[in-house]
Amino acid sequence: MLPLARFIDIHVLQSVPFANLNRDDTNSVKTVQYGNALRTRVSSQSWKRAVRAVFEDRIGEAALRTRRIGERVTRTLTEDRGWPEGLAQRAGGHVAAASSIKFELAKDPAGKQEVVANRVLTNAMVYVPAVAVAELADLAEEHREKLEAAKDIKKSSDKSVLPKDRVETVLRSRNGVINLFGRMLAEVDNAGVDGAVQVAHALTTHETDVELDYFAAVDDITAAWGDVSGSGHMGHAEFSSGTFYRYATIDLRDLAANIGGDHSAVRELTDAFLSAFILSLPQAKKNSTAPHTIPDLVHLSVRTDRPVSYAAAFESPVPAAREGGYAGPSREALAEYAQAANTLLGTGRILASGWAGLEAKGLDGLGERHDSFDSLVTMALDSAQPGTAA
Repeated sequence: MLPLARFIDIHVLQSVPFANLNRDDTNSVKTVQYGNALRTRVSSQSWKRAVRAVFEDRIGEAALRTRRIGERVTRTLTEDRGWPEGLAQRAGGHVAAASSIKFELAKDPAGKQEVVANRVLTNAMVYVPAVAVAELADLAEEHREKLEAAKDIKKSSDKSVLPKDRVETVLRSRNGVINLFGRMLAEVDNAGVDGAVQVAHALTTHETDVELDYFAAVDDITAAWGDVSGSGHMGHAEFSSGTFYRYATIDLRDLAANIGGDHSAVRELTDAFLSAFILSLPQAKKNSTAPHTIPDLVHLSVRTDRPVSYAAAFESPVPAAREGGYAGPSREALAEYAQAANTLLGTGRILASGWAGLEAKGLDGLGERHDSFDSLVTMALDSAQPGTAA
């Protein structure tokens, strides 16, 4: 039996002070031109990774995305199982070479051009449950005699003595993290998983400027000698601030299909994702900015038809309130657009909608007000899957 609802949309308005949550390759603030106005942007990949960290903590499961799965197995064999270093390195090399994924040998860490035997990097990143490392180490234990008699992996054409089918079975394994976020691994048959969540790039609801912060660091030794005329280091960094619109949607049918129709698991994973999306924040430059705000507003909509983003509410940049600030006008713009959009589409396919936030007054168009984020999430879950409450 499929879930009653198809999608849960989550809309968040969050004011972030002086920060750089997501930098580009030149350490600059990411931006986007929208509505002929420059906005600060945080990429979906950046915020999704932050969500994943909170999500993994909530469900007690973790996933590992890496090209160095062999080296991780090597560490497990040496640190946890007492294998000699050389044999463990050979085992790690054979693990990484024992699948359909092409591989290469890593260069010497000292920067030399020579490759290092058994330091094998898969050309594609594998994405597996964290427990897969122990399972691959178990496989190496099972085939220890073969590994002891085997040659080191020294070039990309070398063959592994480990069974390819057993290794690829581990690479196909999944847990709640992979079932929710999905996995792209075309090199291994039937390893791909269609993600059940879609996450938009966050952008400010208003026009923003990028600010340059010039800084200098004092050298403690020269300062102690009384020389305070200069600095030990100088530099600059980019920052911005603003009220962000964040949006994501979770496809409950896709999630149910990924986990075999277990309704209790669907509810548990959806609960964890919604809560993680609300509470997460990218960690870039956190030590120098500490931008740990909470959302000003969260709106959830349970739908039977299709996802609906409200980003177009901010195509015209929100003007600041008379006394300053963009949070209040952004909340009003979101509520007005939601009401207009749902009047246009019709509300018959919305099972439930509601909101929670710092605003004390009602916001027409966003449904019922809730006192807490937890209460709001429970409402959405009960509406989407009645009868599955814990």
